[in-house]
Amino acid sequence: MGETSLRNTDIDAALNEAKEAYVTGAPASLARYVEAATVMPGGNTRSVLHYAPFPLAMARADGCRMWDADGREFIDFLGEYTAGLYGHSHPVIRAAVNRALDDGISLGACNMIEARFARAVCERFGLSRVRFTNSGTEANLLAMSLGRIFTRRKKVLVFNGGYHGAVFGFAGGGSPINVPFDTVLARYNDIAATQALIAEHGDDLALVILEPMIGSGGCISASADFLVMLRQETSRVGALLVLDEVMTSRLAAGGLQSTLGVKPDLTTLGKYIGGGMSFGAFGGRAEIMDLFDPRRADALPHAGTFNNNVLTMSAGLAGLTDVYTPEAAAALNARGDRLRGQLNALCRSADAKMQFTGQGSMLAVHMLRGPLSSPEDAARGDAKLKELFFFDLLSRGIWLARRGMMTLSLPIGDAECNALLAAVEEFVSARRSLLE
Repeated sequence: MGETSLRNTDIDAALNEAKEAYVTGAPASLARYVEAATVMPGGNTRSVLHYAPFPLAMARADGCRMWDADGREFIDFLGEYTAGLYGHSHPVIRAAVNRALDDGISLGACNMIEARFARAVCERFGLSRVRFTNSGTEANLLAMSLGRIFTRRKKVLVFNGGYHGAVFGFAGGGSPINVPFDTVLARYNDIAATQALIAEHGDDLALVILEPMIGSGGCISASADFLVMLRQETSRVGALLVLDEVMTSRLAAGGLQSTLGVKPDLTTLGKYIGGGMSFGAFGGRAEIMDLFDPRRADALPHAGTFNNNVLTMSAGLAGLTDVYTPEAAAALNARGDRLRGQLNALCRSADAKMQFTGQGSMLAVHMLRGPLSSPEDAARGDAKLKELFFFDLLSRGIWLARRGMMTLSLPIGDAECNALLAAVEEFVSARRSLLE
């Protein structure tokens, strides 16, 4: 019996071997982790980046390549969870930031860029009005608060497995750190059950919020019929429909909603649109957004020291208008669709219990067969196999999320896609007995 078949006698043995190799290869990351744990809980200030036995620390990056603390090179297929669409140190973005630095950073005033950026965002994503924040979390918090005030209702319908920021996580039903809104929990893509919940809570329902493709829950797309039902039913009961496009706005020139034929009342945005800087935004119908107009006697307040910071305004405007043009968006997402098709062909050819979901430049791996329409379906996948996939791909120089999510950035080309395909093909071959 060879080494490969021995290490695959069971999943636990394979995982232990992979983790031992991981620890041996990352002494500098381990040292950083131990030191960081003395001043940060668990050595961490961003929970998603932690994994056992310890997370790698990246020292520098350029284009779509990254180098860890031990000097090892990785192809960046994580893309900062969709925020890194432009890659690292894009020259157009960098030049815009340098110009902003030359003119002063924190002005404490309205500046010459924010209205231009706002117009670009509104025109790109079909919004009548927009306001800026510093994160997608803030954008969703303000959009939901606004929806509750506008409708004079309290309840918010959300979906199990959905994620709308640090204080709106609904994996497994919810998080103890969530904002204490009165939420109604539904199952993603379940038309009949969700329709019944909207009818049941209609008189008290302020809004329904969802991603048109769930991101952190496994890159699972909403069906067209499901979205049409949500638009019809929210309109019928007088609730708002809010589409969280913090991640999915990259999937088409006008956001994923532009391809769906469903127009929400409010849209939330974030991630890459700030050009790699901290960013969030929410916008939509003028009659709703104008509740923030400070010229009104009953205006709602919306503070935020860095809402219009010149670095984000400058980087975002340059990125959205000069780099991620509609043509660039179409090309990047076509590349992602081709790559996902090739990855799934590998899985089918090997008859492996493994598949890749997603749209365009976003994808996620699942260790199971059969259709996936909700995070509950994804939860049936083999978690240990997914963990093994993560460590095996790291050993082959592919950087991805521990949960199996990947995104493409603009610098990724054929060579990088071929490297990922080769790594996955090797995983499917080496771990064949575990994937059958």
